[in-house]
Amino acid sequence: RCPAAAGVTKCGLLRHRQAGGAAAGGAYWVDSQQKRYVPVKGDYVIGIVTAKAGDVFKLDVGGSEQASLSYLAFEGTTKRNRPNVQVGDLIYGRFLVANKDMEPEMVCIDGNGRSSGMGIIGQDGFLFKVSLGLIRKLLAPKCEIIQELSQLYPFELVLGMNGRIWIKAKTVQQTLIIVNILEACEYMTAEQRKQALAKLSGN
Repeated sequence: RCPAAAGVTKCGLLRHRQAGGAAAGGAYWVDSQQKRYVPVKGDYVIGIVTAKAGDVFKLDVGGSEQASLSYLAFEGTTKRNRPNVQVGDLIYGRFLVANKDMEPEMVCIDGNGRSSGMGIIGQDGFLFKVSLGLIRKLLAPKCEIIQELSQLYPFELVLGMNGRIWIKAKTVQQTLIIVNILEACEYMTAEQRKQALAKLSGN
């Protein structure tokens, strides 16, 4: 970044999203086929608890180093009322600190101290990994893939910018069907996807 403009440091497609309402500017970003996730401040990710170190949990977020998460970074926690977090738990949170000079730091609260859907994710779902490009596509507003899948089966879904997806449907079979469709979406056209969903729904 320089005083007059921002420079791009990786190759890919330049994208632009218009600002909502009266706000000006919107957002620009580069869509690239990045293999490993690099933590970015403000990103919502799914981490796996790997260790407890005093008052801090260590989480694998798929990056080059682990992220830290304080036990106080949960809604309503105090020194006496600590969250019940165990090694192996899945945590959905956002990065408060993320830069090349410091260890990434996650929190499970927003600016008002509310969880806003963040925290420990249920153990009885299914966690899998997809490409970072597919995650950005699924997180886009009014994503057709998610809308079409929601008409097939009811399910709970958590999407992490680090390429991790947690999903839970009514049965294990339904969960695995949705997982297979989501994994295949990257290589299917919209028409192929609709045909596959039509077969599953019996239409």
